[in-house]
Amino acid sequence: MQELHQAIATCERCTRLREYCRGIGETRRKAYRDEVYWARPVPGFGDPNARIHVMGLAPGAHGANRTGRPFTGDGSGDFMYPVLHELGLATKPKAIARDDGLRLRKLWISSVVRCAPPGDKPKPDEIRNCSRHLTAEIDALSGVRVVVCLGKIAWDGYLAHLVANGVIERRSAYVFAHAAEYTLPNGITLLGSYHPSLRNTNTGRLNRVMFMRVFVKAMEIAGLA
Repeated sequence: MQELHQAIATCERCTRLREYCRGIGETRRKAYRDEVYWARPVPGFGDPNARIHVMGLAPGAHGANRTGRPFTGDGSGDFMYPVLHELGLATKPKAIARDDGLRLRKLWISSVVRCAPPGDKPKPDEIRNCSRHLTAEIDALSGVRVVVCLGKIAWDGYLAHLVANGVIERRSAYVFAHAAEYTLPNGITLLGSYHPSLRNTNTGRLNRVMFMRVFVKAMEIAGLA
């Protein structure tokens, strides 16, 4: 995992994304003016013996791109980590910084794109470039029994990995929806959830109960409940 962490953090394959992340780190948001931004690709985070793998879209420009850890220091994490903590999957209800002492239990969190993209919209070639990191990560997490994809881009990115590795024949057989559930040919269960972005949580498209139900289901399937 340490080698994978280093490979991700030093990746320079996508010029547009690297320039954008570095630029955000130089200009910074007013609230974080005195902080030093991570401004590099963001590795995954959690328990190497995870039974549940959570995949998001990409780091937030002033969240993970600032702190260097997935869903840390932004509104999405403020929504997600209290749920994970209540379920016993996280040791703390709030993620502030890489060194805040937060640990995950039987859970790994990452994203299909490791650099913050402009407008939260990575290009198809950028997703393909980053797929090597996702594949290496999945190969290292041999104990995973459930994959939870947060949002359709993460869902499609994971399905592309499955097609490329011969696990499934086509993506069209697996339709994204909140609480969607599929048993894959390799025995892993795929679950879908709306992304816990402020756009979804502030509008009520995704609420705490809906989100928690997905993770309760994941824990049941993974043998953690």
